Formats: sequence, C-alpha cells, structure tokens
Amino acid sequence: MSKTPNEIVFVCTANTCRSPMAAALLRHALSAQDEPISTLKVSSAGVSAFPGQAASLNSVDALKKVGIDLSDHQSQAISQEIVDNALAFFCMTDSHLAMLSYQIDPPPQNAYLMRQFIGAGVDDQIPDPFGGSLRQYEACRDSMVEAIPSLIEVVKKLHQSANPAE
Repeated sequence: MSKTPNEIVFVCTANTCRSPMAAALLRHALSAQDEPISTLKVSSAGVSAFPGQAASLNSVDALKKVGIDLSDHQSQAISQEIVDNALAFFCMTDSHLAMLSYQIDPPPQNAYLMRQFIGAGVDDQIPDPFGGSLRQYEACRDSMVEAIPSLIEVVKKLHQSANPAE
C-alpha cells in the first residue's frame, strides 16, 4: 500500500530566499488550523539548489520582523523522496513550474503557482529578491502573505481529496 502524500512543498531556484520564506509563513498559518491540517508537513526545495545552504540573511530578517524564525533553514534540491511525499508543490514563478516538470518524470499534476489562487487580475509571479535590499525581501514576503488564505483553502481541499475517510 502506498503512503498518502502529506507534504506541502514550496519551490524556487536555490531554496535560500523565496521558498523557505513561503514554507515558514504557511507552516505558521497552518498551526492555527484544526488537525489534521495543522499537522501537515511544510517544506521547501530548489530546482537548482546546492544542499545545506542557509537562508539568505534578508530572508531571515524579513521573517523575523513578523515573528517567524528562519535561522535554522538548510537548502535542499528537489528529490524523488520529496516528489513521492508531496500533496502539492507551490512554485514562485512559471519558470519553476517548467523546471519542475522537466526534472520530474512524469511531470507532477499537483504543481501550482503560489499566487494563482488569489483571484483574477493579480500578478501570480513572485520575483526573486536575491541580492536586493531588505525592503525588497519584505515586499516579497508580503506578496506571499497575501496568498496564504487562499492556499489554506486549497490545501484543505487537496488533503480532503487525498484522504476522503478523514
């Protein structure tokens, strides 16, 4: 019997800026939900990541300003284990969706843009703040925060579809 996927995975390029911030923000938001949603694993990975890198200092500082600690993050690349456990992938940009589909065979049917569920007329891309100012990282964080309520609803629906007995 195969294991039911139970992990939400955020995807960016190097897994040191956007995806770790997004994972920490959703993990924080899910902790206020009822079980089993509050206990889902939330992680992040990069399509071109070098494993073991810390989150960028501005990512750590941008989240520290909203009370979330990202200081223990270690980057990781997409792996088969991550793919096998993923209930859903939430990517930062269209290029991450494309790279994910290129790296995984067969391409995942459970991959989305993080901001695609907010609504019509909203930019669904999250630009890379790498090398930018703390203010750019804060803007990136805020664009992720805007997506969290819609992501929680999507995660609930995906979890219910994968676990109809719960």
